[in-house]
Amino acid sequence: MKPVFAINIDDAIQFQNGTLKSTYPNLGTLIGIILKNSLTLAGILLLALLIIGGLMFILSAGSDDPKQAQNAQKILSSSLIGFIIVFLSYVIIQIIQVITGLNILNSNL
Repeated sequence: MKPVFAINIDDAIQFQNGTLKSTYPNLGTLIGIILKNSLTLAGILLLALLIIGGLMFILSAGSDDPKQAQNAQKILSSSLIGFIIVFLSYVIIQIIQVITGLNILNSNL
């Protein structure tokens, strides 16, 4: 019996009526498009959270409740940590592309 070390999951996934298969010729193209759009969405969410957290922090300066300032600070720090994680994931993908020679984020795989 011969061991199997690799499986082509592109052939294992059945697309309904071939419509998805004709739009995206392989699974790598679909994953590349999802990755690009998720990075854009993460940037938009970062901007929105920074604006909301900044406004909350400014508005809490006039109130007597220190918990409002703490909540605003948590929102700001969480959004920055999330941005760092997304940025580092993009850097890791770029490093993998350089090491392996694959174009992961290229939609024309």
